[in-house]
Amino acid sequence: MACEIAADRVIAGRIAEKGGTVEMCASHELPPGCVVPDLMEVNLRERKSVFGTLQEILDSVSGRSRDVIAVLPDASVRVVLLDFETLPGKRQEAESVVRFRLKKSLPFDVEKAQVSYQAQPSATGVRVIAAVALTSVIADYESAFREAGYSPGVVMPSMLAALGAAEGSRPTLVVKVDTRTTSIAILDKQQLLLFRTLENTRGVTITGEQLAEDIYPSVVFFQDTYHLNIEQIFVAGLSDSGGAAPALRAQTGAEVRDLVDGSQLGTTFGSIPKWRMAGVVGALLS
Repeated sequence: MACEIAADRVIAGRIAEKGGTVEMCASHELPPGCVVPDLMEVNLRERKSVFGTLQEILDSVSGRSRDVIAVLPDASVRVVLLDFETLPGKRQEAESVVRFRLKKSLPFDVEKAQVSYQAQPSATGVRVIAAVALTSVIADYESAFREAGYSPGVVMPSMLAALGAAEGSRPTLVVKVDTRTTSIAILDKQQLLLFRTLENTRGVTITGEQLAEDIYPSVVFFQDTYHLNIEQIFVAGLSDSGGAAPALRAQTGAEVRDLVDGSQLGTTFGSIPKWRMAGVVGALLS
């Protein structure tokens, strides 16, 4: 199972026994102010409401399993790409090096944070994709799952989870919008080349033209750095992604599609809009 706690709702899903599709999903809205995603402050402001919603949603899709991938808001986790010539072979030593580099990128003490990273080869050596969040923030979310009777064995920010639903063999832009942020990722040859999370004051009401304007600097940076053009764009988090397509297509010349499509969903996923499910679907299919 995977379960996403967003600022406005909780969404959970279960993968089919044979894999490849998400066969069952459930969703429930949260009252305003229950969850306030933030890097520094307490996120779960109304724990009783969040706990009750988690328990109800997970019980409806869990079957016999109590293990769950916890998907957190992008505003609660900082994702940073770091380039190194080499990394120490021992995991503990490598993490110390990563933590040292992260110090200048964070608004909080890295020693009070949890850090997870993945290393991938790059043209200059090694590129590290690091996800970092305050231990207190992670613990708050994890305890909510445990109080509901479930074990959050994996914890992921929503955008990194959503990338599991994207096919990135060619230059690919993934855009995910939520009530507080717009997250941008660019993939090529199944490797992550750019990742940014932008403040989004317009929420999911952002227009296609506004979205294209917000992501334009990132697209230009990618083109100038890698001398490649975006060939396909996946969009999540917008009820009318087709409305954003003309502006994004005009900016890049690339085809624009929904990140989550019907082939990734079973026949019993209910009436939950596909555009809301990227984090859960990507976490389960990656």
